[in-house]
Amino acid sequence: MEKKRQIINIVNFIRGFDSEPQPELETYKTVKNQIELIDKYNFKATFLIQYDALQMKHFRELMLSLDKNRYEIGVWFEVIKPLAEDAGVKWNCDREWSGACNCGYAMAYPNNIREKMIDLVFEQFKGIFGYYPKVFGAWFYDTYTIRYIADKYGLDALCNCKEQFGTDGYTLWGGYYGQAYYPSRKNVFLPAQKKDNQIDIPLFKMLGSDQVYQYDCAYNEDLSPKKSQCVITLEPVYHDIGGELNEWVDWYLKENFNGECLSFGYAQAGQENSFGWQKMKDGLRYQFALFDELQKQGKIEIEQLGESGRWFKEKYNSTPASAITAHSAYDDENKNTAWYCCKNYRINLYSEDGKIRIRDLHIFDDSIEDPFEHEVCKKTFAVYETLPVVDGYLFSGNSVRSGAFFSFKDGKDFSCKEMKFIENDEKCCDVIFKNDNDFVKFFLSENEVKITSNKDFEIENVIGRESKFVPTLINNDNKKITFKYLEKEYGIELLNGEFLNNKKIISESSKITLSFFHKNDIV
Repeated sequence: MEKKRQIINIVNFIRGFDSEPQPELETYKTVKNQIELIDKYNFKATFLIQYDALQMKHFRELMLSLDKNRYEIGVWFEVIKPLAEDAGVKWNCDREWSGACNCGYAMAYPNNIREKMIDLVFEQFKGIFGYYPKVFGAWFYDTYTIRYIADKYGLDALCNCKEQFGTDGYTLWGGYYGQAYYPSRKNVFLPAQKKDNQIDIPLFKMLGSDQVYQYDCAYNEDLSPKKSQCVITLEPVYHDIGGELNEWVDWYLKENFNGECLSFGYAQAGQENSFGWQKMKDGLRYQFALFDELQKQGKIEIEQLGESGRWFKEKYNSTPASAITAHSAYDDENKNTAWYCCKNYRINLYSEDGKIRIRDLHIFDDSIEDPFEHEVCKKTFAVYETLPVVDGYLFSGNSVRSGAFFSFKDGKDFSCKEMKFIENDEKCCDVIFKNDNDFVKFFLSENEVKITSNKDFEIENVIGRESKFVPTLINNDNKKITFKYLEKEYGIELLNGEFLNNKKIISESSKITLSFFHKNDIV
């Protein structure tokens, strides 16, 4: 197999206002220090600038002074007071910047106002730099806004927040876990499954999430999920576990860029200026020195976000399959994980203390409409979801850890000692869990999941608690099970194996093969 590209985008973004206002000089100094650090290593980098910062002379002059061969300038899009007022709407927040979804993001406003805000930002940007921006980012955005930009202006690349539950007041759950995908024209959170429903701009997932711990990092005492998750990413302001902890950074870069990726390895590094230089300087300095070393060794490539987007467009006509693996946790050699994502579904395989389970399985249906396509967000929080089958985080509770657990039919325990990843081609792979005598192999492809072992086995989907996040069972027989969630019917059909009940599958000749469907169509 050809060597896969291992890409890091350094993306810093510039706010003029934030929820905790700082003197303008301090936020400016933060950007100056970021530039000095980037220049020290002669890196390429991307700066995304917000509407309010575009109006500040010192930020404009600084961005215009940058080396155009190494620096790329684009837009960071959050709704702040001057943008709302310039678009002719009342600002209803008590601060000039707000992370509340009914105020600080475009879905809080009617579609005609969303268009006006985009036009204001893009025209102001062009008036300063002489061209429309080609890269665009925000922690969170709606589909109407992105579709309008794509159709009117075009872009090289998009970026937005990692997967998270409840953090910062919004939930992005069950989607494409890493790297990049082409969004659906009906729902930017979902990868398009058909070309005629595709926004032809790749969306890159920001931050660089811990492959093991980020997914289910916040439980209550009874193992039920907390209302919001912690953040375990490359962001250099997080030191308990994350981007300021040197041991974690070493582990993350080693595992994330191990080459087991199918399409390409990816992470985004950097930080918004509003945190201040003191909080980020130690983490950034350590990371950048390590980036420099790895780039010189040929293990990673550092490039602008737009460069990555143009390469993605040239190489892929539709969303490619991708994988992310880790053969340990940063603090535990006995944990293994493998994420597989394609345009049809995502799955996470996980082993802990020798026990293996499917920790997550969500089916994608690109006909699911954005919840704010025809109405504004009136609440301080917002939720984007896909179709759950297995959810090791949201289905847990009552002191029960959820997931689809593997066991042998003869009752003998299987204790995993090693996880092995084998790429078959750019669309499919094998993930093998084994010990001295036994093995379990998962063949993952765009259209099916095939599970085999050296003897008969069972897989049971354990649900710790019933909640609004658990789909409704519509019907099941020994070969097909149908659920309903988000007003969509979907489910699993068995090509090998048999449903014993609505939660357990038994193997057939030591094999289970799953295919997925939605709206009565096989995925």
